[in-house]
Amino acid sequence: MLRRLNENQAAFGPLKIARIETFIVDCFRTNWVFVKVVTDEGLYGVGEGSLENREPSVVKAIEELERLLVGEDPFAIERLNLLMQRETYWRTGPILSTAMSAVEIALWDIKGKALGVPVYELLGGKVRDRIPIYANSWFSGAKTNAEFAEKAKATIEQGFSGLKWDPFGKAYLTLTTAELNHVVANVAGVRDAVGPDVDLIIEGHGRLDVSSAIQAGRALEPFGIRFFEEPTLPDRATNLAEVRRRINVPVAAGERVYSRFGCADLIDARAVDVLQPDVCHVGGLLEMKRASALADVAGIPIAPHNPYGPICNAATMHFAASCHNFLVLESFIIDVPWRRDISTEDFKFVDGCYVVPDKPGLGVDLCEDVFEKYPYRTHEFRHYTGKLTDIRPPDSRRWF
Repeated sequence: MLRRLNENQAAFGPLKIARIETFIVDCFRTNWVFVKVVTDEGLYGVGEGSLENREPSVVKAIEELERLLVGEDPFAIERLNLLMQRETYWRTGPILSTAMSAVEIALWDIKGKALGVPVYELLGGKVRDRIPIYANSWFSGAKTNAEFAEKAKATIEQGFSGLKWDPFGKAYLTLTTAELNHVVANVAGVRDAVGPDVDLIIEGHGRLDVSSAIQAGRALEPFGIRFFEEPTLPDRATNLAEVRRRINVPVAAGERVYSRFGCADLIDARAVDVLQPDVCHVGGLLEMKRASALADVAGIPIAPHNPYGPICNAATMHFAASCHNFLVLESFIIDVPWRRDISTEDFKFVDGCYVVPDKPGLGVDLCEDVFEKYPYRTHEFRHYTGKLTDIRPPDSRRWF
């Protein structure tokens, strides 16, 4: 290992950031936003800053960050992270933090490639060789409760040990009796189909007010779900804490916080049993490590939000490999058929887990020559239209 480090260090002298390139690639339900940070020696790193319905805004924010970063040392990740926050004054928010995340992830990729080591080595080394995952998007095309149950059973038969989905349809803020009965019947059907030992995770998408979230949480208690994700609007940690206090179901949240400070607010309010920061939004890998340390102090595990493209997936895997209070990783197992065409993503899936990759850097590269086949498109926001089961094109498939 030492000789390999020395050889790579000799190959690259002191590096400087020369430019940052951006790409938007359609993935049917949203668009992926990729970056490529290129150094003066030609070495480059790739990152991702996908943000539903705001992709061009993120690209513009990345272009503005480029003015700060050209000429800087890409190895100085801590300093550049501070520079991006300090020199933009507003420090956080979904667009700025997503742009910063994309760039920061690419810097880790550069450093790992230059030193000839996987990114997880730079984050403290591995604490696990396999990363347990749960399946999302498995329900694609399901309409009836019977279809959900059928798809759930088929997914578990493929080797998965956990399932997540949103059974709330068009509900927003409140639930009628009929809507709540539908939720209960849907979850009951899936539980009956997969048996008592499979992890069921119920997604709320931050849709309910406090009283309705309490009502829903209590109705879910008989099914032994692993956690209830984002049951309330994400604006106030104290509201979520009230729900957590009054139900006997673990509560998870964190995908819509944009720094360690937002994570600290959830922890301090005692609002969550599981913290779910997203490496594409929280500020990058450094901020993920900081958030995990805060959660560790409070005895809270980390289950990263991970619904995006191949670079975000790779970065989250490196974090999970190096985080000792990591719990489980989300994986959108069904995606557009061109997911494999637009990158070199190729991870092994064994016994319900990803095998931690050992290639230098993130271990994934972009295939830019095919991007023009899948240009940016606007997409409808589907969380409150009841169309979540329609988020895949007819020829979608499992991508690994």
